[in-house]
Amino acid sequence: MRHLGLSAEPWGDYELADSGAGEKLERFGSVVLARPETQAIWEKRKSQEWEKAAARFKFSGGKGSWEKKRGVPDKWSMGWESARFTLRLTAFKHIGLFPEQAVNWEWLKERVGRLERSRVLNLFGYTGIASIVSAQSGAAVTHVDASKQSNAWAKENAALSGVPEGSIRFLLDDALKFVQREGRRGSIYDGIILDPPAFGRGPNGEVWRIEDDLLPLLKALAPLLSGRPGSFFLMSGYAAGYSATSFFQAAQDAFRALPEGGEFGELNIKESGSDRLVPSGIYIRFSL
Repeated sequence: MRHLGLSAEPWGDYELADSGAGEKLERFGSVVLARPETQAIWEKRKSQEWEKAAARFKFSGGKGSWEKKRGVPDKWSMGWESARFTLRLTAFKHIGLFPEQAVNWEWLKERVGRLERSRVLNLFGYTGIASIVSAQSGAAVTHVDASKQSNAWAKENAALSGVPEGSIRFLLDDALKFVQREGRRGSIYDGIILDPPAFGRGPNGEVWRIEDDLLPLLKALAPLLSGRPGSFFLMSGYAAGYSATSFFQAAQDAFRALPEGGEFGELNIKESGSDRLVPSGIYIRFSL
């Protein structure tokens, strides 16, 4: 396994226009937003560009909210290659897209495209972009999330992307409980994707803490990976205090023999017209 940093480049519907002073300025389709970014401890370079922000997320008194400068639609759409998805301003500064994942979507598209009649499991599936990319590349996808709202959003995105009905099975479930049941059933997947949060709750109030629950989840997942040539595993996340090495060593404990061709490291977003990178997450991925 090699330690490799990955950087998402701007694409037609997205760019990181500038960053600094604890913020980042991004364009999502036609909408420009300013959001907090704790990693951006450097100076802003394009002060005039920030006037283009239609909304800015700010924290005050321990709470955050959007300050809208001009009309922002309740929802709008953008895309990555043939995947289409809707975006919304949420109460937690997120909008339904993590652009640093574009490097992993490209990897998924390539890996799934090599496999015939593959089954892919996407845990903590959120708004479903990884599920959509996998389905469009030919996989039968099981998408699991503990949030009704996220699953509804993912279904909306799948329809917008023209994914054939039945290509993605959407399940409202606790990730660990679902995987444990799949193990008892003897279920097998050719690809496993997960983006675990630092903390979360299942649909019945189950508590997820990454420090307690990640390793048991990985150990329960290991027997579900088919071992078919080309089968793959992808885990990513943004958990404060954890490094990519932590993810790698946890995966080592669960999967034992990791292939030499795998990769782990930092996920970054490249600033448009600049050599600067905004660290935005960590990942580990490998294929057999």
